Amino acid sequence: MKKALTKTDFNFPGQKSVYHGKVRDVYNINDDVLVMVATDRISAFDVVLPEGIPYKGQMLNQIAAKFLDATTDICPNWKLATPDPMVTVGVMCQGFPVEMIVRGYLCGSAWRAYKSGVREICGVKLPEGMRENERFPEPIVTPTTKAEIGEHDADISKEEILAKGLATPEEYELLEKYTLALFKRGTEIAAERGLILVDTKYEFGKHDGKIYLMDEIHTPDSSRYFYSEGYEERFAKGEPQKQLSKEFVREWLMENDFQGKEGQTVPEMTPAIVEGISERYIELYEHITGEKFEKGDTDNLLSRIEKNVTEYLNK
Repeated sequence: MKKALTKTDFNFPGQKSVYHGKVRDVYNINDDVLVMVATDRISAFDVVLPEGIPYKGQMLNQIAAKFLDATTDICPNWKLATPDPMVTVGVMCQGFPVEMIVRGYLCGSAWRAYKSGVREICGVKLPEGMRENERFPEPIVTPTTKAEIGEHDADISKEEILAKGLATPEEYELLEKYTLALFKRGTEIAAERGLILVDTKYEFGKHDGKIYLMDEIHTPDSSRYFYSEGYEERFAKGEPQKQLSKEFVREWLMENDFQGKEGQTVPEMTPAIVEGISERYIELYEHITGEKFEKGDTDNLLSRIEKNVTEYLNK
């Protein structure tokens, strides 16, 4: 089995601090640029699972880089360079403390809430009589607060965001406009590849007074995809959709009685389970990019990353 990168502790030139997120390690260089390392850690139900997934970080980083490059005409984004397959370097932004979730279809946590009788999410009213995996008449924006590790993201409405001063009315209007435009572009690109972009999340921040798109975009960690072929037929029969997303990991955990609740234990992640998850990520990468995935060398990941990033920063 190939090695997975689950922990980093670099000391790059000009490094001021480091933030270890659920999946990414973010290095602050001179309060000016950020070095974001996409590790092979995997999280579900806001819990970082005990085993890393080989190549996952490389895949996420490369998908995000491609989509950041493909959306620069919609809004500015933070990316400056990808000096290593697992690293993006970008401008430092002051992040908004909310994630902009956009949903084109009723599924996942929204479906679980709907099935239990909920008819309003984040201040957005939902039509009666909808079924699982049904397309919304128009995509809906359902923001969440950004949780710290070990805490759960919480739904928040536009009204609450404004009332708490998390964004001004003008800022929120632009956040929503960018969110819907990015989702439309992502939907179009996915359709060209025989996929449906079901839902996703975007994070934004400010740099020099302007709003920038930050972090990842349209990756399987931040998005859910269905296969277009057979969608209508499966929906008509009430069958589960064939999907490419992290939902299959959540489903495996739920089948093994884990949903991140107190007292629950993560089921054993055998080498076969880990390899299966890695293969699903590669499948998504190749579908969404239309390119064959070129596996990076995993023998000396830490020294490779350190060398590539240091050379870039010293330019």
